[in-house]
Amino acid sequence: MAKPNLTEADFAHAAARLGCEVAVIKAFCLVESPRGAFENDGAPTVLFERHKFHQFTNGRFDKIAPDLSNPTAGGYGLYSAQHGRLDRAAKLDRSAALRATSWGQFQLMGFNAGRCGFPDVQSFVNAMYRSAAAQLAAFVSFIESDKELHQALIAKDWPSAAYLYNGAGYRRNEYDKKMAAAYKGFARVQ
Repeated sequence: MAKPNLTEADFAHAAARLGCEVAVIKAFCLVESPRGAFENDGAPTVLFERHKFHQFTNGRFDKIAPDLSNPTAGGYGLYSAQHGRLDRAAKLDRSAALRATSWGQFQLMGFNAGRCGFPDVQSFVNAMYRSAAAQLAAFVSFIESDKELHQALIAKDWPSAAYLYNGAGYRRNEYDKKMAAAYKGFARVQ
């Protein structure tokens, strides 16, 4: 069940709202979710974060499901296994599982639903399933919710943007370098 990708008009509208270049938003797209907004079956691309699930459940599932609840980040497994991991965690604690997952083209964490403009995590998840355009709108709201991140994005201050968007682990994954390289590639095309 293929869903439409973002159009140039979608990117242009978001860039105008944020006051940045289209290439900046495209760079975030590519680096955050190189697999795209959706899986082949139409479900949004997700990454289940076991350390966040541990945090949101106070570790109460660590012993019975250490692959789903663990104080240490990592242990992600295959991309193809992510929805299965999310489903298993949701059977233990649905709200915590949805909040502990990053969603869609911009890999926005469920616990940031409010910053993305939603009243609750379920409304956020519904939007992530709806369309790539809804995912982009959530990203724009998320960026607007943080003045420092917004300014870093406009200035193309990749280390600051990567830190504010992904946390201190951005260095290990070289998100700043990847964003800078992706931006250069997209800026050349425009």
